[in-house]
Amino acid sequence: MKNIFQPAVTSEIIERINTLSPTTPQLWGKMNVVQMLAHCNVTYEMIYDDIHPKPGLFMKFILKNLVKSKVVSEKSYPKNNPTAPQFIIKDERDFEKEKARLIAYLNKTQELGENHFEGKESHSFGKLNKTEWNNMFYKHLDHHLSQFGA
Repeated sequence: MKNIFQPAVTSEIIERINTLSPTTPQLWGKMNVVQMLAHCNVTYEMIYDDIHPKPGLFMKFILKNLVKSKVVSEKSYPKNNPTAPQFIIKDERDFEKEKARLIAYLNKTQELGENHFEGKESHSFGKLNKTEWNNMFYKHLDHHLSQFGA
């Protein structure tokens, strides 16, 4: 799996984001392109903005034991995979704003580097190592950019 912490990989992802327009159609799924960008931003909001409630002990136990391995492994996500409620974007968003936020989050993540994430507590899965963080970041972005042909 590509390493999102490497400047060249971050640049590649940003280039893919920059190929999108407000009218780029999805190849599968229900989200439009603006909702997808906002959806991808939720991951980074959970890390940097602390605006989403943390799961309770029971839910965190379920997430760590049933969901974590699917999220942090190198195995790609299947198309039309169900998503957690906080990742579902139903309201209208501004394309340029969501795009700029995602790019800023990517740059911040790359600048902090993989060592910043080694052993860092995730919102839902407990402590992750830098490889697990990378896999989660990269494959989620790759999945959704591919959803829009980017």
